[in-house]
Amino acid sequence: MQEPSVAVVILNWNGLTLLEQFVPALLQHTPSWVEIVIGDNASTDQSVQFLKSQYPQLRIIQNEINYGYAEGYNKILEQVNAQYFILLNSDVEVTQGWVEPLIEYLE
Repeated sequence: MQEPSVAVVILNWNGLTLLEQFVPALLQHTPSWVEIVIGDNASTDQSVQFLKSQYPQLRIIQNEINYGYAEGYNKILEQVNAQYFILLNSDVEVTQGWVEPLIEYLE
């Protein structure tokens, strides 16, 4: 059976410390068939540079200005093609097997 198209999308704004803390577990515990997208809401810290240097496998989409939470996500999601979106706050630590039950329920 083919896996559905899934994107985990995190909206970031000046969240370097949170990205440093939680991205490693996200990568470790997210299946390879799931796209991980970091949507940056015009951060002024080193978030984007950190992600590009440490995690080049992540897709980074940058908003030209900070649109706030809802509109920021909407601007990013317009650029992501997936059957399912999982919106994840940047301060969430995921554990092994966190994605599969969500997708099984939706399917």
